[in-house]
Amino acid sequence: MTATSAEAVQAPATGARRNEKVGEVVSTKMQKTIVVEVEMRKAHAKYKRIVRSTKKFYAHDEQSSARLGDVVRIRETRPLSKLKRWSLEEIVRRSTLGQIEDATPKTEVKAAS
Repeated sequence: MTATSAEAVQAPATGARRNEKVGEVVSTKMQKTIVVEVEMRKAHAKYKRIVRSTKKFYAHDEQSSARLGDVVRIRETRPLSKLKRWSLEEIVRRSTLGQIEDATPKTEVKAAS
């Protein structure tokens, strides 16, 4: 009987359930920060037509692993800066655009003197 009552007393998983969103990376130009665009679809109240709206979120990317065009999952976190309130949780799908940019050799163009 004590074993079952001890299991019932245990608290749920550590930390509160945080909000998560899935979106596409639209900018990686800052250090350790990505901009993720999330598309929300909602039925119009009067006309019942599906309306798409997008919103951009600034997310913390510690390893700078996300690339432009990747589909990522972000999680709500404490405020990290003026605009950053999200952190990168995982990369759901890699973009083929980022692979093409990485594969192209970067050549330096020297001015003729």
